[in-house]
Amino acid sequence: MFSFKRRRRDRLRAIPLPQSWLKIIGRNVPFYRCLPEADQRELQGHVQVFLDEKHFEGCRGLQVTDEIRVTIAAQACLLLLHRDTDYYPTMKSILVYPSIYIAHVSESMGNGMVTEGDSVRLGESWHHGAVVLSWDDVLRGASDIHDGHNVVLHEFAHQLDQEGGEAHGSPILPRRSMYIAWARVLGTEYVHLQQDAAHGRRTVLDKYGATNPAEFFAVATECFFEKAVQLKRKHPELYEELKLYYQQDPAELPRC
Repeated sequence: MFSFKRRRRDRLRAIPLPQSWLKIIGRNVPFYRCLPEADQRELQGHVQVFLDEKHFEGCRGLQVTDEIRVTIAAQACLLLLHRDTDYYPTMKSILVYPSIYIAHVSESMGNGMVTEGDSVRLGESWHHGAVVLSWDDVLRGASDIHDGHNVVLHEFAHQLDQEGGEAHGSPILPRRSMYIAWARVLGTEYVHLQQDAAHGRRTVLDKYGATNPAEFFAVATECFFEKAVQLKRKHPELYEELKLYYQQDPAELPRC
């Protein structure tokens, strides 16, 4: 079965993207233009596999188009470059709303107490089955490649985090020897961000990352790709851990 899946994916990666899809990526995902040609070709192959294996569903009357599918796929696959990947194996569907949406949430407060309410969302990552996104915010997040905010990168970072079980800010790393340094560096940086947020200090990382370790990893991923130079300068150890994990060095991209 594994060999069949691998051969099928190899065939898909070898199929050139339609010119109309390449135009969509060039227009809607400006970070793509920063990549070397070899990385662009690799990304195109990943997009072919992603779109073949994942189901898109429009919500609240949104009609899913090639523009929606390709724009989301190109950003999600950016996190897969240069790495062995199973293409987000626990995620089967992407649900897309036209804009921000309301989600009903319940939260355990301990001692048997549960609070319920509505929450305004730009996106969310479910542990099994789906990622949910606001299309307006997909476009907005992709359009500015230097603001550190990208809902697709954020939610698909959660998917990577969840591949090993519950999201806790530690995705499956390439080598077991990496876990000690990962835990030390990200744990220390998470605490520092919490302290900075509590004291109202300016930060390179979005303060939402102080919520919990899972959100810290997702926010750090956004920052790694969109504020790479600042992150490398202010948080060199964190940048190095993310560089080793993602096998990319966006701070050195000459065209960004």
